[in-house]
Amino acid sequence: MTRLILVLGDQLSRDIAALRAARDGDVIVMAEAMDEASYVRHHPKKIAFLFAAMRKFAAGLQDDGFRVAYTRLDDPDNTQSIGGELLRRTAEFDADSVIATEPGEWRLIDILASLPIRVHQLADDRFFASHADFDAWAKGRKELRMEWFYRHMRRKTGLLMDGDRPAGGRWNFDRDNRKPAEPDLFRTPPPRFQPDDITAEVLDLVAARFADNFGDLRPFDYATDRDGALHALRHFIDHALDEFGPTQDAMLLDDPYLNHSVLSPYINAGLLSPHEVCAAAAAAHAEGKVRLNSAEGFIRQILGWREFMRGIYFREGPDYTRRNALDHRRDLPWMYWGGKTRMNCMTAAIGQTQRLAYAHHIQRLMITGNFALLAGIDPAQVHDWYLSVYLDAYEWVEAPNTIGMSQFADGGIVGSKPYVSSGNYINRMSDYCAGCAYSVSARTGKTACPFNLLYWDFMARHRARFEGNPRIGRIYGNWDRMDDAQRRAIRADAADFLDRMADGQIV
Repeated sequence: MTRLILVLGDQLSRDIAALRAARDGDVIVMAEAMDEASYVRHHPKKIAFLFAAMRKFAAGLQDDGFRVAYTRLDDPDNTQSIGGELLRRTAEFDADSVIATEPGEWRLIDILASLPIRVHQLADDRFFASHADFDAWAKGRKELRMEWFYRHMRRKTGLLMDGDRPAGGRWNFDRDNRKPAEPDLFRTPPPRFQPDDITAEVLDLVAARFADNFGDLRPFDYATDRDGALHALRHFIDHALDEFGPTQDAMLLDDPYLNHSVLSPYINAGLLSPHEVCAAAAAAHAEGKVRLNSAEGFIRQILGWREFMRGIYFREGPDYTRRNALDHRRDLPWMYWGGKTRMNCMTAAIGQTQRLAYAHHIQRLMITGNFALLAGIDPAQVHDWYLSVYLDAYEWVEAPNTIGMSQFADGGIVGSKPYVSSGNYINRMSDYCAGCAYSVSARTGKTACPFNLLYWDFMARHRARFEGNPRIGRIYGNWDRMDDAQRRAIRADAADFLDRMADGQIV
């Protein structure tokens, strides 16, 4: 009997488990499905990136002799769902079973498990740690902390290790990697890729079908095949990695990329493997081309955070995205969807997201995420927004970063403290504050930086939870040293700001 081999849009790797299991007579099934393109309102660039990459990947499989049943979005026979397409192809090819690589979100795992046909979901072994590996590491631990997991993974893989010890004698170089950046006209941006005929056709399709989605479709300059992704990797290693470390947390208005790799879209879609990317960074350091703090800081984002996020997502289960430990209930304000705001930092981060479907980790964590947490926004709405607007967003990696790290909605599973700050941090790490309508030095009043007001309001609201936290509890001493009138003014101004935002006023 014929078997169907399912390849999803974020599984564009030739060595994916389902493809390794393929044998003569099997049919590869790939589909552009409206259900997948619209379960959240994805950025048009993300939809175009995946459809173009899928079409090219399918063509490559056909060139290598595979039987491929590929469904385009505008195919009149398209059932517009992964499950529907598998059932349609089952009837067409008289198939008796489906071989799939485990999807990266519970939603699709459940869809495949519920089909009235045998579906074998194979482990996705493109990662450094399997589910069993992560669970074995986590077993019996009172706290699951990325730093300890990262050290475990360094030992397991041997990356940046000198025998049993970390290269350079330290596990991380954070203290060397938190510097602001200066504008630099000679800084090399990531490579840009002109759309070819396949990509151009997809862009026209997306423009017609998703015109109302948040985000600019054009210009479109991402790679959409493995050759382009490999070129982007080599470019980053040769031109940006050495300078990546010191300014990886910096933000500049006119330089959205700084020395960041912008490789996560390619890794998360399968066009690059995390193993080859980490190996390339480690090799560049070993060859003396890249300083250790830069190589370590970059590898930690993949070997540490990326793997840790996946472990948390699958360990915590399908209800993780509904966690709301701080009971935050406010609606996501319109500024996140392009509405006007007087906050220069939010304008910069959201505007960049709208144009590029990209923002680096500090813009996501300490600008848009920080504001949402301080303002008490419903974490489920924040989760949906991040999943919608970024090219590299897939639930297995996005949800723990948002629900856990950014919004503390999991109550401290991912992080031991909430990632909150006043405007001082933003001012220190960016050039956003200089041209802002608000004053970063003001604590109260109509012109006070909203991050200042909301920071202290957040700390006061959640004092019972965080006062005993050893990482942030001492901050309450600063609050207590303020006089009563100042504390009341901060709380009143914060409430006024939040009320005006809720009313739809420009804030």
